[in-house]
Amino acid sequence: IEAQGGQAHVVSLDVTDALSIEAAVEQAEAEVGPIDILINNAGISMRALFQDLDLEVFRKVMDTNFWGTVYATKYCLPAILAAKGSIIGISSINGYRGTPARTAYTASKYAMNGFFESLRTEVMKKGVHVLVVAPGFTASNIRNTALTADGSSQGESPRDESKMMTSEEVATHILQATSKRKRDLVLTTQGKLAVFLNKWIPGILDGIVYKQMAKEKDSPFN
Repeated sequence: IEAQGGQAHVVSLDVTDALSIEAAVEQAEAEVGPIDILINNAGISMRALFQDLDLEVFRKVMDTNFWGTVYATKYCLPAILAAKGSIIGISSINGYRGTPARTAYTASKYAMNGFFESLRTEVMKKGVHVLVVAPGFTASNIRNTALTADGSSQGESPRDESKMMTSEEVATHILQATSKRKRDLVLTTQGKLAVFLNKWIPGILDGIVYKQMAKEKDSPFN
């Protein structure tokens, strides 16, 4: 950002703690002025069968992915309303189609999608832009740090990251969609296909998704 002539400020916070977010928003506004764009990008994943999953892991994923989004949006909303700005939620294809061994992650993304759909309708006459982004598989650290059944880190990705869309490509798509004030953004051919097929042939897609997940390295189905 600074290389492009802008200014960058970093504020540390805990997205699972509403008071931490409130304080961070106050600090950010004191340093740079009112917030006009919020990107809810904090997230954590998990990989384990629900029957084996510690419920604290489920709670941690929901606290980070869903409640973190709710808290940040709540405390940034007054300034964004005044600026007629943008609220962006980084959801997932899992917000449209659940996958096995990702029950908590899927639930958090469905919750995000529903929250933003409702909020968008509330603010649609107030000039506020709400964009929900559903990236497909993206090369990032999220699978390396995904939580296992007992809450420990998975440690490595079970998928070939080299075949995925890069984080930089995803960011470029998000920037373009934000500038055009789009409503939804679904990324990757595979992701768009999954959303389409789940709408029209969900039963068949159940079997396809199961087979794909079972092929993963160290799959919990094996």
